[in-house]
Amino acid sequence: MATTLTEASVLAALKAVKDPDLHKDIVSLGFIKDLKIDGGRVAFAIQLTTPACPVKDQMKAQAEAAVRQLPGVDRVDIEMTASVRAAGSLEAGRVPVEGVKNVIAVGAGKGGVGKTTVSVNLAVALALHGSRVGILDGDIYGPNIPIMLGIKTQLGTDGQKIVPAEAHGVQVVSMGFLTNDDAPVIWRGPMLHSAIQQFFREVRWDSLDYLVVDLPPGTGDVALSLSQTVPVAGAVVVTTPQVVAVADTRRAIRMYQKLNVPTLGIVENMSYFVCPGCGRESDLFGKGGGERLAGELDVPFLGSVPLHEPIRVGGDTGVPIVVGDPESAPARAFMRVAERAAAQISIASYRPKAISLMPVK
Repeated sequence: MATTLTEASVLAALKAVKDPDLHKDIVSLGFIKDLKIDGGRVAFAIQLTTPACPVKDQMKAQAEAAVRQLPGVDRVDIEMTASVRAAGSLEAGRVPVEGVKNVIAVGAGKGGVGKTTVSVNLAVALALHGSRVGILDGDIYGPNIPIMLGIKTQLGTDGQKIVPAEAHGVQVVSMGFLTNDDAPVIWRGPMLHSAIQQFFREVRWDSLDYLVVDLPPGTGDVALSLSQTVPVAGAVVVTTPQVVAVADTRRAIRMYQKLNVPTLGIVENMSYFVCPGCGRESDLFGKGGGERLAGELDVPFLGSVPLHEPIRVGGDTGVPIVVGDPESAPARAFMRVAERAAAQISIASYRPKAISLMPVK
């Protein structure tokens, strides 16, 4: 007697597949969409929480294997999709940015660690994974994002709001579009706060999953304005392995903790150098400082990026390494950083959000 396939039996089989980050099965999480059964053919979609999921192929294979074990199944068709959830805290005073689901702050305790390079490659890597991404150049005093993305145009307007520029699939806004190349920005704190507010509220951000904000180094006004203005999904903190950089990184993470901004993780940039002639690996700035700090502070370690001349060349020419040399070790490292940061946002999106409740009458 032939066994009749049912929706219930398929869903029961799929409960064996668990999301490794959320630690729940994909049925309970609501990932299964559009389940159809036609004779021995089973078709459905798995809707993940980010296109940058590092285990989506593994999850697809596990789901197919689970369903194929059911009697009567002779074909399984699975479509992998994604719908990014918002993760920022809804505390009083933090108003979501129109057209943006998640704000990612990229900061550093000191200058010279490659924070903007990480910001640019993180944004472009997320876009290459299929996410809708923007980047806001919050480094008002040193707005280098247009150079590093190869943008020479000026910002436009639709008559109501500023329309971002675009490069490599990323929407871009920067003070660099609004000043001459050699003109210094000499502003006090209130003017910085006003500029950050305008970049969030008066820009036509178009349906972004992630808005990467490149912050100035240190623990100053812009980070404070950001935390007070919008719900921030979390901060990616950039360091090099050397002791002085790690010490400043510790201070930056403590700042985010005081501002109630979660730390998505630490990126150790310029982690090591591989001699192009002999292939010998050298630890020019020390070894493992960022990873040790992540363990000490119990925050995720997003990955190490080597010191590599083409990264600098890509930044100077407006072609980020993830685009210019996608198979290189640094490009693969940046892609992993993007995947891990997106995973942390997905995890945060399932935590209860802080909200201001009205009194019960």
